[in-house]
Amino acid sequence: MNEDFLQYIWRYELFIGDYYVNNQKIEILNVGSLNTDSGPDFFNAKVKMDGKIWVGNIEIHKKSSDWFVHKHEIDQAYNNVILHVVEKIDKPVYDTKGREIPQIELNFEHKLLENYTQLLNSTHKINCESQIEKINKFDLSLWLDTLLVERLERKSSDIRILLKNKTNDWEEVLYTLILRYFGLKINSEPFEMLARSLPLKYILKQKNSLTSIEAMLFGQAGFLHENPDDEYVKTLQKEYKFLKSKYNLEPIDKSNWKFMRIRPASFPTVRIAQVSVLLFKHNNIFADILEQKNIKDLYKLFDINPSKYWESHYKFGTESRNRNKKLGKQTITLIIINVVIPMLFVYGDERNIAKYKDRALNYLQEIEKENNSIIRYWNSIGVETKSAYETQAILELHNNYCQKNMCLKCRIGNKLIKI
Repeated sequence: MNEDFLQYIWRYELFIGDYYVNNQKIEILNVGSLNTDSGPDFFNAKVKMDGKIWVGNIEIHKKSSDWFVHKHEIDQAYNNVILHVVEKIDKPVYDTKGREIPQIELNFEHKLLENYTQLLNSTHKINCESQIEKINKFDLSLWLDTLLVERLERKSSDIRILLKNKTNDWEEVLYTLILRYFGLKINSEPFEMLARSLPLKYILKQKNSLTSIEAMLFGQAGFLHENPDDEYVKTLQKEYKFLKSKYNLEPIDKSNWKFMRIRPASFPTVRIAQVSVLLFKHNNIFADILEQKNIKDLYKLFDINPSKYWESHYKFGTESRNRNKKLGKQTITLIIINVVIPMLFVYGDERNIAKYKDRALNYLQEIEKENNSIIRYWNSIGVETKSAYETQAILELHNNYCQKNMCLKCRIGNKLIKI
């Protein structure tokens, strides 16, 4: 038993029996709205006591004495509490004005607690794994729709913070996010540092020269300090020296970059070469993204090969067998799912243009399902996924509900507790 469970019982009106305060029957007319911030647990509840209707807030605890443990008796935010709902009344409680607050002990069918305990005590990787077949596909589909929007809204929040910091420059925000995801997990931080050290406006001033763009990106990344006997490097060094002085640039430390346990095709040097071409080909990439109307054309935007030098190199000054260093479909998909689609969603929301939000959702339905350990596991227990729309929702469910034992707030857990 915990407060979350008692809140669950109250929120979904699963309590049973009659309730009395000072031998006067109390009627629960409205349980109120759950408050996820500080303050009382439920706002705008409505109860009938002594023939009068009271409207106010509800606070829930295991024991009434927890009121004092949490110091609500000295917090004016709790002066509008009209009912204290607890498992056990062990003492009277008062607000800051000395008013005694009515209390009731919550009653419910014990089976609900048994079902909840069974979920929490599960030995499976996912609490509901052995029972999930009891959930019909329609209910699961509706829950996945909600989770997908939750995931987009959460990513939108990060984008909005960036927009505020970048004075609503959509191209600059997209540039920052693209660089972050070009680094994948292991080099995302240094790529973001690179984006901060080199504003897009300087790259756009050199938009007609791939060599200049490469020089700035590699120079700012700290890769041009060495002096191998390599004509390509010498060219970049010369160009960077001029641009560094012109724009008063300060490079990041080369030691930030990681090469260990990475496939050579994903070395940060190769990734920087790729993003250089992307920025050269698309000076206003966000505007180009807005113009695309189907997923195939969106993929084509990222269909890039780095300059010829990188056909035979993974690092500066060290030749290798000739290989195509084209940006892979898996990386493009990662960027589209995690950067392009959330950006479209936020843009449509901020500008009140529904077609961009719809397009973002449609793109997810057109992209094939992701293939990672989490998705494979869910597929193995009978939850089928057909597109990135569903796999993104599953990732949200897994990471923000299952891994945090949030069964009470999950519609799957919610239904299983009531069975």
